[in-house]
Amino acid sequence: MKKYINKLILLGSVLFLGSCESGAELTTLKSVSFPSEITASSNTLILTEDTADDQVLLVSWPSVSFPVEAPVTYAIQFDLIGDTSGSNAWQKSKRVEVGTDVLSKTLTGRDLNKIAVDLGLEPNAAGKLVVRVEAAMDRKIYSNPVTLTITPYEKSVVFGEIYMPGSYQGWAVETAAALTAIQKGIYQGYMTVPVGAGPGFKLNTARNWAQFYGAGATNNDLQNMSDTDFVLPGAGSYQIKVNLNTLKWSQTPYAWGIVGPASATADQTAGDPNYGWNHSVPMSYDHVSQIWKITTNLLPGALKFRLNDAWTINYGPADPSTNIVNLDNGGAYTIAEAGTYEITFKIIETDAAAAGYPATAITSIVKK
Repeated sequence: MKKYINKLILLGSVLFLGSCESGAELTTLKSVSFPSEITASSNTLILTEDTADDQVLLVSWPSVSFPVEAPVTYAIQFDLIGDTSGSNAWQKSKRVEVGTDVLSKTLTGRDLNKIAVDLGLEPNAAGKLVVRVEAAMDRKIYSNPVTLTITPYEKSVVFGEIYMPGSYQGWAVETAAALTAIQKGIYQGYMTVPVGAGPGFKLNTARNWAQFYGAGATNNDLQNMSDTDFVLPGAGSYQIKVNLNTLKWSQTPYAWGIVGPASATADQTAGDPNYGWNHSVPMSYDHVSQIWKITTNLLPGALKFRLNDAWTINYGPADPSTNIVNLDNGGAYTIAEAGTYEITFKIIETDAAAAGYPATAITSIVKK
């Protein structure tokens, strides 16, 4: 990269010196353009939820040569035809980063549907978008646009649950954790395995034992009416995802926690003044009430919430006088008096991977 930067500096110096010579004509950068048109694998696309994960569109383009030999970064832009002219041309476009010296980009039905809907195309009706390619090095240049006719779909509202009886709650299917449908045939939920509890569980389609799944060829394969239990790694909290379309399931360590000086113990704070901000205390998931909770000793100081002991997803109160906490807010609750507190955190994160985390969650902080 240093070699490329030096070349750019050298080119700029040559242009500058040339322009300073007595009577010399001002030199400008060499004109750069796409050597040929970009192509789309299809110009008419009818998108459906059933094929949301299929690769539906391939956009390809020729390599663009700039005056200096250096990597060229590409991106593609989608926009409505009416927004591609005038002083605000392409300002509302949806931009997709591609990478350095990459000459094509494939989009799934889900990705393209979101772009189309976000730009204002009506679901289940054909509409037109244009796509162009951006090439960038010492400046940005753009290809001629290609027009696409796209019929987006409206994501269906999915209802339904499956259930997860296991050792963690005494195998009582009536009170087992529920996994909620987030897409057709795909379910997601949360549970905590207490210390000392067994790691085994089954997956039931109703709150009875008439039909259930156990482990198949591997621990992550579903087999109808299998006597072999699925097994979790051990004590802790998990996000569980089950795909009845592919008969697979997965688990991810997952826990909301409290963070801040109030959550640190006196010994930890004495050894590390920032311990409370650097280490979350994980909460446990109550699958019956569907809330995260913890009863713990707090110190005087600030308190807020974050996911998986990291700041990527965190909540703080915009108004500390309320029980509402806000996504990525810098505010915190102030714990005025040391003591034992019961803290709860309730969040509706139906499909955070696709829709993002909700703007607010609800908490309670009660001194015992």
